[in-house]
Amino acid sequence: MIPRDLPLKIPLNTRIKITMKTKIKQIVLRAAQEAFEQGELPSGQIPGMDIETPKHDSQGDFSTNFAMSSAGIQKMAPKKIAQILVSTMESMDSIDHIEKIEVAGPGFINFFLSNAAWHPVVDTILERDKRFGASDMGQGQKVQVEFVSANPTGPLHVGHGRGAAVGDSVGNILTFAGFDVQKEYYINDSGRQIRTLGTSVWLRLQEMEGTKIEFPDDCYKGDYIKDLARDLIEKEGNDFSNQDEATAIPRCAKFAANQILGGIKSDLADFGVLFDQWFSEQSLYDSNRVQKAIEDFTAENLIYEDEGALWFRTEDFGDEKNRVVVRNNGLTTYFASDIAYHKEKYERGFDRVIDVWGADHHGYIKRIDAAVVASGRKSEQFEVILVQLVNLVRGGKPVQMSTRSGEFVTLKDIVDEVGRDAARFMFLSRSYDSGLEFDLELAKQKNSDNPVYYVQYVHARITGILLKAREEGLVDEIDFKKGEGLGLLAAPEEINLIKILAGFREQVEKSADTLHPHVIFTYLMSLASAFHGYYNKHKVITEDKALSRGRLSLVLAVKKVIRNGLSLLGVSAPERM
Repeated sequence: MIPRDLPLKIPLNTRIKITMKTKIKQIVLRAAQEAFEQGELPSGQIPGMDIETPKHDSQGDFSTNFAMSSAGIQKMAPKKIAQILVSTMESMDSIDHIEKIEVAGPGFINFFLSNAAWHPVVDTILERDKRFGASDMGQGQKVQVEFVSANPTGPLHVGHGRGAAVGDSVGNILTFAGFDVQKEYYINDSGRQIRTLGTSVWLRLQEMEGTKIEFPDDCYKGDYIKDLARDLIEKEGNDFSNQDEATAIPRCAKFAANQILGGIKSDLADFGVLFDQWFSEQSLYDSNRVQKAIEDFTAENLIYEDEGALWFRTEDFGDEKNRVVVRNNGLTTYFASDIAYHKEKYERGFDRVIDVWGADHHGYIKRIDAAVVASGRKSEQFEVILVQLVNLVRGGKPVQMSTRSGEFVTLKDIVDEVGRDAARFMFLSRSYDSGLEFDLELAKQKNSDNPVYYVQYVHARITGILLKAREEGLVDEIDFKKGEGLGLLAAPEEINLIKILAGFREQVEKSADTLHPHVIFTYLMSLASAFHGYYNKHKVITEDKALSRGRLSLVLAVKKVIRNGLSLLGVSAPERM
């Protein structure tokens, strides 16, 4: 049935903390209630309905498909239902600032709002300030976002940079949308790759002592390995010639991994990425969690033995085949520690776990999902973001990268060359499930062709406008909250700007729902474009003091939303450029 606790009056200019779409939805439901009570609609059931923003101004500010979605319930043609609802709404005396309601197409209902309906948005932005756009969508749900988690076997490269920007921004956006978020880095400090790292450093040490070495292809060959070998001798002395390989390699591995991890932490901090927790894979073995998980699943017959190895029945959970957790030589696989790790995550109380992986890990999703479900969780509680590759371009030519040979561009190289803000903004300029071409020269340009410059310049330019207004004694920022002059904002470009500002929270919620930070990037580019178009056509400070104050309030609102949006992406909002 249609709810009977709807407010009797729903003025659109009230400053209640709901969106314009919510207000329109309330009006539609109230009209349906009245039409049902008056016998014009046979049923009081509520269908699912959408309130959309039409693509064309000719279709109004908002449109709903309520009539079409309720046709089956009402046993009436959608257009007839729409006409009844429009007639009912037109007779309601408490709907402020709706200039026109019309039926379009097969039964869409379009709403056209007056300019005055939009003016309160500016005041709301000025009042809520850094919280404008924030949402309670998450209801405090505990979410862990684990990202980067690169093996400490070498510096972070450009691909890790994109994953870092995505994971960090997803965490920021979810927090802003009302989720309780923890960001985590999983340190792969156990297993074959760490041993390979130790072997690589040990072999370089042998070379430094004059031993002729045939360097294996599967070892790490970058110059950083030689640097690590020199650092190890400098800090711990050169007594490796007296140690056997079994003793020396673990020692080299531990030293090198710690040094590299320190560099990773430093590079990520410079990139604006800070983690709430750094979790060691080795700790899972030290605490016996891996063995305990294997024993528990074996007892449940989810792990079985075949030809001397232990296998997890991932096929039972939709994987293409069962997976080995312990090889026939007694060594555990990475899957074994991942089982224990994800089990431990939920034991910490997280409702959702989001892993950010490289695209080459696609085939790994099913087996981890199987382990999650086998441990008693729902599949929906585990999500994976797969980040596609980055192609670096310089001067129109691709920059080659190879981690094994050591000839690769590091994240630090990128940040040093183009800056943190440009790097993060460019990494987030496209959906992470699409490949990205990163133009190094474009990212350094100081003009509107560079996306980060284009958006940041709006913030800086408005700062200059406000400074000029204060120098002229026109306004003080505290006075903006009074809304003086907003009623004079009537130019199409002004109303368009306000409409875009009003949609910020919706875009935040869309980004949080889809886990796509580029939604915020696209929104900021649209807002910046609208501002530049407005500023090129209209003077903000005019001879009309009241109009000037209204326009100053508007551009200050733009400045605050630009800042809020950039902060979600981990990008600064400079006062000067």
